[in-house]
Amino acid sequence: MFTLTERLTITAAATDTFATIDLGSYVDVGDRQALQIHSVDFVFQGATGSDQVASSLNADNSALIQLTDLNRGGMVFANDRALVASAALYKSAGGASLDHEADLYPDNFGKGSDDGRYVVNDQLYIVGRGTAGGVAADINVTVRVNASIVTLGAKDFMAIAIQSTAADN
Repeated sequence: MFTLTERLTITAAATDTFATIDLGSYVDVGDRQALQIHSVDFVFQGATGSDQVASSLNADNSALIQLTDLNRGGMVFANDRALVASAALYKSAGGASLDHEADLYPDNFGKGSDDGRYVVNDQLYIVGRGTAGGVAADINVTVRVNASIVTLGAKDFMAIAIQSTAADN
């Protein structure tokens, strides 16, 4: 197992911010190799690594983050098959507390759900957004994907590839 990381910086409220994780070195169609995602962690930080994230988010607002295996061009609903993981950071109305929750994990979907989510696409897509009026300063979100490379049987690989292609339409 290994860890892939990418940082996305949310700079404006009500505006989607994008980043990608390149999987081209890990997925090999000819050898039926896929990336198996075991877990995804989201780390929220302020404008710099040492800033408090609490000062970057206004009271009664949130910062949202999603990881997908298809480029949807923005935030998606939880029933979208491309959604791999998502999380949110909420700041209370009084501004006294922060609440972080990861509301979707890779083992919720797909074949091998006990072990993780299989991805055969060449990129993972990250989208982040602060709610309207919510971003007081830059919010950095580091996405940490714990994964491994697996070789699938021909039928399993084709089923996942076809499902992914069908979900793209």
